[in-house]
Amino acid sequence: MRNIAFLFLSAVLLAGCGEYQKVLKSGDPAFKFTKAVEYYEADQCNKAYPLFDELMSAYRGTTRAQEVYKYYAQTLYCQKDYILAGYHFKRFSQTFPNHEFAAEAAYRAAYCFYLEAPVSSLDPAYTYKAMDELQLFINTHEGSPYIPEANGYIDELRERLEKKAFDIAKGYHHRQLYSSAVTSLNVMLSEYPDSPYREEALMLRLESAFKLAENSIQDKEAQRYKEAETAYLEFMDAYPETPYLSQANAFYSKIQAFLQKES
Repeated sequence: MRNIAFLFLSAVLLAGCGEYQKVLKSGDPAFKFTKAVEYYEADQCNKAYPLFDELMSAYRGTTRAQEVYKYYAQTLYCQKDYILAGYHFKRFSQTFPNHEFAAEAAYRAAYCFYLEAPVSSLDPAYTYKAMDELQLFINTHEGSPYIPEANGYIDELRERLEKKAFDIAKGYHHRQLYSSAVTSLNVMLSEYPDSPYREEALMLRLESAFKLAENSIQDKEAQRYKEAETAYLEFMDAYPETPYLSQANAFYSKIQAFLQKES
């Protein structure tokens, strides 16, 4: 029984392969286009793509060129080749701005950049590119139904960058690289003033500033203790009822003890 089922399945597969080979070898572009659309709509993009790739040349300069190009970009997207799909979606929207698919193509181009943007722990260059492309779409397609989604993706990407900035600064602190920690935390707090990590970041900056002062050479001690005092005052001004209060006050007492001794 198993042998019969295997033979039947093999026959079906061979018939399917034979049919596809006939399509590939056909010299009729209209037939190939019809079959390519069928494959695409059946989610068989690996079969549709070679046909649309060939038809791009066959229909260049004709009235069907736009439809072929539209499907060509979509098959790339279907195969998760987001970099190449994004390039062609953008090119489609720029080449055929009056086509009914142009606005959607522009959005999909930006969305492809979003899909390629890495997680927060990786190189953020593509994340910035994705944000730029999404913002460009918003700026150039007023009233588009895709704008709320685009804004949501920008917010998500900004949160990734925010977390990356915080994690980098926190990493410096944990490795006792206090000067780098203070610098990174200052940048992070400046770029993301409403960050959900703000309270913890301010506390880490205070601790890093204190540790930096505590371990400084004598010529830099006074200046760095003053900077630690400023970090404490800014923290208390922002979060007077912080759960880190006792820890922060302990640092402040040591800061004041040094500054009073020096005065």
